[in-house]
Amino acid sequence: MDAPPIGDVFGELLRDAYAVRTGIGPRPLAGGRVPRPVIEIIERDDGLINGAPADQYLSEPDDWQPHDHRALRLVRGAVLDIGAGAGRIAIELQRRGTAVTGLDISAGAIEIARRRGLRDTVRCTVDEYARAPARYDTFLLLGNNLALLESRERAPEFLAALAALARPGARIIAQGTDPYGTTDPVHVSYHERNRARGRLGGQLRLRLRYRLLATDWFDYLVCSVAELESLLAGTGWRLISIDDADRPYYLAVMELTN
Repeated sequence: MDAPPIGDVFGELLRDAYAVRTGIGPRPLAGGRVPRPVIEIIERDDGLINGAPADQYLSEPDDWQPHDHRALRLVRGAVLDIGAGAGRIAIELQRRGTAVTGLDISAGAIEIARRRGLRDTVRCTVDEYARAPARYDTFLLLGNNLALLESRERAPEFLAALAALARPGARIIAQGTDPYGTTDPVHVSYHERNRARGRLGGQLRLRLRYRLLATDWFDYLVCSVAELESLLAGTGWRLISIDDADRPYYLAVMELTN
């Protein structure tokens, strides 16, 4: 079997999810058929396959998880929404009059966010954007985007890039998931496999699939609060609060101290 071509998986599935939701898109449905569901396929490096409906990335506040609403109450000043996707969070902040920039590496995601009305968007990595003159008071890593820390080795670089974009006293508001409450042997054995390889237990190696496309493999760090605290050591960021009312999900607030 040929390897799948590498492409903008996230952008393609958001374009189709937006078309299904609105009836507006680049691939009209032939013959008036009922729109097919748009499913994001998540493949882990041990062979585990999961799927999730892409429509969640377009959801309105009435359909959000409670921790998303609590996160927005913590926002202050100018906001950088990292991994903004289709603009779910950033558009709501914009509606509320908050100065917000949506950052994503996916061209398709940025396209859909703009079509949905998000005015200020940036398509690049956090590291690339760290050289920009912009400065922010709040960095958002919602929708489990705390996992963009990637690994024990990568986390200090990512946090340094945010510090370069930060105003004094800036904060990171991040949603994470504690991976260790599970008793599922598939996940428990994966954690053990990771530790045997010198990785954090919840350091996932993933790629996304949609239709004929795949992404490159990438790391995605699902970590406990204790692990997060250890990753912050020496970075200039300190953990100031944890909201774990929706376990295993949690909201972490970090503040820049220097």
